[in-house]
Amino acid sequence: MTINPYVPIVGLLILGALFALFSVSVAPIVGPKRYNRAKLDAYECGIEPAPQPIGGGRFPVKFYLTAMLFIIFDIETIFLYPWAVSFDALGLFGFVEMVLFIVTVFIAYAYVWRRGGLNWD
Repeated sequence: MTINPYVPIVGLLILGALFALFSVSVAPIVGPKRYNRAKLDAYECGIEPAPQPIGGGRFPVKFYLTAMLFIIFDIETIFLYPWAVSFDALGLFGFVEMVLFIVTVFIAYAYVWRRGGLNWD
């Protein structure tokens, strides 16, 4: 008798789902019930919550530059790992393509640097 190779995967998914359901259903029963105003308020990184954002609802440009910098390095990392693993198989073509990719990423990095995305004033 052979076992289907997907049985352990399905078993693990069922076990994970049961653990999640158990944790969510038992937490209100065994958890502490000390409610106060501070716990029921919205949490905004240690700052007192305000109904309107400072500056009339607009985000500063530094927010977008930081997000752009994160995306640049995130995408670079996603593409560098598979390239490094298959470096020998790609040969010179893969090397030239990765150099072009890194130059493109460096241009985006230089743009963020010039716009002041790395200054934390």
